[in-house]
Amino acid sequence: MPIFPIAFPIPLLAAAEAQAGPTILAGVLLSLVVIYLSSKLIGELCARINLPPVLGELIGGVVVGISALNLLVFPAEGGEAHSMILSFLQTTAGLVPEVTPHVADSIHEVISVLSEIGVIILLFEIGLESDLGELIRVGPQAAAVAIVGVVVPFALGTTGLIALFGVPAVPAIFAGAALTATSIGITAKVLSEIQRLTSREGQIIIGAAVLDDVLGIIVLAVVSSLAKTGEIVIANVIFLIVGATVFLVGSILIGRFLSPYFVALVDRLKTRGQLILPALIFAFVLAYIGAAIQLEAILGAFAAGLVLAETDKRKEIEEQVIPIADMLVPIFFVVVGAQTDVSVLNPFNPANREGLIIATFLVMVAIIGKVVTGLAVFGQEKVNRLAIGIGMIPRGEVGLVFAGVGAATGVLSESLNAAIIVMVILTTFLAPPLLRLVFQEAPEGMETLQESD
Repeated sequence: MPIFPIAFPIPLLAAAEAQAGPTILAGVLLSLVVIYLSSKLIGELCARINLPPVLGELIGGVVVGISALNLLVFPAEGGEAHSMILSFLQTTAGLVPEVTPHVADSIHEVISVLSEIGVIILLFEIGLESDLGELIRVGPQAAAVAIVGVVVPFALGTTGLIALFGVPAVPAIFAGAALTATSIGITAKVLSEIQRLTSREGQIIIGAAVLDDVLGIIVLAVVSSLAKTGEIVIANVIFLIVGATVFLVGSILIGRFLSPYFVALVDRLKTRGQLILPALIFAFVLAYIGAAIQLEAILGAFAAGLVLAETDKRKEIEEQVIPIADMLVPIFFVVVGAQTDVSVLNPFNPANREGLIIATFLVMVAIIGKVVTGLAVFGQEKVNRLAIGIGMIPRGEVGLVFAGVGAATGVLSESLNAAIIVMVILTTFLAPPLLRLVFQEAPEGMETLQESD
């Protein structure tokens, strides 16, 4: 007798999950409607008050995310997911409570994958718009900016947390490591919007942000190992450093060698998508290799863009990739905003106050530690050093990754985790308008790539 109450619901639940496919599709479509509407409406509003549209996409994400309307689906940890989309599906599409967690997880997974593809397309587009020769020319300056942008905030943050707040060494090191990150996606989008991506400052920022991303991955691996085992595995650190160097340099060198064959192949193709599909295949292959060797997929996509920018197909690829970017990139920025819980900024909640005090310190270190990177630029008399420093400020999704890993390992207290989230929020939202402001106020005669050419 006890067998039936246990065994009987299993095939019914499996059948219900099998029939959930159309409901998952409906939920994904509704999520995309919400994402596009919020990004477009608030992005247009920001554009009309002279703020970067990417800031509108981030704010739009906050409005429709877990901090406000809770429209998008984000499965709750250890509990049932709640969102207006799920409620709407239960009312209109026959979604039953038994399979709601399965549907919620699936919708979230699809939107997350689309978001990751969006940032891959963004970095591919940025690579196409960049100048490899100029990046090589500013390479030493970019390396100096990246190194200073990692060392200074890490040292100030770690020592300050230990000395001023009595934070134990391991959590302080983890929080200090979170200060080293730079969100290349956010800065690159703003630079592109204000047509400064190919300026001398823009190329230094992009080069430094790419190197900063690599250094950030290495730092994250080191502190994660320290948090989990209490010790640093030197072999893993060496592997990441060597792997990052070989991958970036090797992919560019091999890509430049193969690019004439790419152009010859494209010229022989006759079917629809004869240019954009081979270009995306190349970008996705390099992105896959980057992810497979424990680096970032966006580094591979950026390298692919740099390589294809050296061919005579550059303009055509740019024109054809723009509609794809217009469709996928907003998903990334809205999702970043939607996953950010701004309730940690509420000073009237006593539970937030300790975190806000620490957050004030972290925000100061986060801004100062990146602004000083402009002083590391050498051999450039007319370069806008303040713009370079501000361009390195936003932590964005990279900082949230640090916070997420720290929370998962249990090394961060609630107040310290909240402080890191506040730091990520403020640096992400402050950097775009500040970057536009410092470029607008740049003195005449500021050296740019266009002017020097």
